Amino acid sequence: NFTNCTTVILLTFQTNVLTELRKWKLSLIEHHKVQMRQEKEKYAAHVRQLSNEMENLKELLRTYEISIGRKDEVVITNLTQALERQKEKTELMRKFTLWRIQHVKAKQEEYANRIADRQFRTALMKKVWAAWRSLSEEKWKEKVAKACQLRAEDVCVQLTNDYEAKIAELTATLEQTKAEILRLHSEREQYEDTMKKAFMRGVCALNLEAMTMFQGK
Repeated sequence: NFTNCTTVILLTFQTNVLTELRKWKLSLIEHHKVQMRQEKEKYAAHVRQLSNEMENLKELLRTYEISIGRKDEVVITNLTQALERQKEKTELMRKFTLWRIQHVKAKQEEYANRIADRQFRTALMKKVWAAWRSLSEEKWKEKVAKACQLRAEDVCVQLTNDYEAKIAELTATLEQTKAEILRLHSEREQYEDTMKKAFMRGVCALNLEAMTMFQGK
């Protein structure tokens, strides 16, 4: 009867421990989902910004087409091709940014799930071990408890080191992504400045030709 009672108590305790650990695991996964949702919102804002920029470029293209509709066809063709290349480059940059964000997000989710599983198994081992140890004899309990404590500390230290290393890796990847986005923005601004200067040179050249023609007449 004592053995049966002890078994029932142990099973009940194990069931409660497993329930609490599952709740803790779900809470950790929900926390990572919130972080992923925030990253998606940041990405959506960035995509909206890129879309607005593309609309501005389209509006600029329409303005150029109206203002130089009767001028040199070569200049019109060059400007149109430059704007199309700029639109293609902006679209490529948007797709590349999307791919990088999705790639980093997938790695973060995978690593978060793996860490959650590891911590869940470690916590479960500790809880079960504590319940079983309380029912053991004193001398044997002290000896095994000391060995298991050392093992658990080693596992915790290893998990902590792995987690910190992975965080450093993901942080470096994120910084590289940010640097790449800044570089692409800088190239785009330089390209727009060059295009504006080329357009102004074309307009000046057309004005000089017009003045020459009028003076000749």
